[in-house]
Amino acid sequence: MGGLYLESLDLARAAAEAASEKQASDILLLDVRDVCNFSSFFVICTGDSDRQLRAIGEEIEMTLEKLGVRVLHQEGESDSGWMLYDYGDVVVHIFSPAERQHYEFDELWRKGKPVIRIQ
Repeated sequence: MGGLYLESLDLARAAAEAASEKQASDILLLDVRDVCNFSSFFVICTGDSDRQLRAIGEEIEMTLEKLGVRVLHQEGESDSGWMLYDYGDVVVHIFSPAERQHYEFDELWRKGKPVIRIQ
């Protein structure tokens, strides 16, 4: 595994830590390289309110910008219950509890390898 893997993993870990800083729950860092053709790692987490979802997203953006990485694409708004931040090799998904359960995202990507899980 070369430098790109480590850089992507470090970026994903930084995103997971930033989510934790804003008290996101059920944080999951998945290695999806074997099951996904558009990304290497997913960071999936849950926020309990629109305000918290927005705060988690802002913290992740700010943290990764400090590391010299800008979001390539962003989808969703906090009031929709789902937000996506695409950093290329790392994609961050921030869900409300209801949306995470509804889309069964963890089940959808169950073949990914868990790297970190923070309840």
